[in-house]
Amino acid sequence: MSEDELTWLHLWISKAEEDLLVVRQLMSADILVKGAIAYHCQQSAEKFLKAFLVFHGIEIAKTHNIEFLLEQCKIIDIRFSAIDPFNLTDYGVEVRYPGDFLEPSFKEIQVLITVVENIRDLVLRNLKL
Repeated sequence: MSEDELTWLHLWISKAEEDLLVVRQLMSADILVKGAIAYHCQQSAEKFLKAFLVFHGIEIAKTHNIEFLLEQCKIIDIRFSAIDPFNLTDYGVEVRYPGDFLEPSFKEIQVLITVVENIRDLVLRNLKL
């Protein structure tokens, strides 16, 4: 991996960690902003998965689709098959705009956080970071 590629990889990881930090801060706030928490869960998962693909030299598709990204990761490492993305993809776009989409429940938020943490752990173990 070249110096530029390594820098790019660390930027993806840094941004993913930043989104996860936002999730943790929002979870400890007096008022839960569940839509924002779900959005940052999706963003963190997306960036961790894209970092994994970058590490393996795979060109990153311009997508927010967590299921698609997981499928790409499964080709490289079958352990990604154990990750159930729940409905993370929906929170990448849907919760940002008013409309028919229901705000996630507290229980759903907890599931989303667990999914992101599982993705993070698997990616970082793989990259040995």
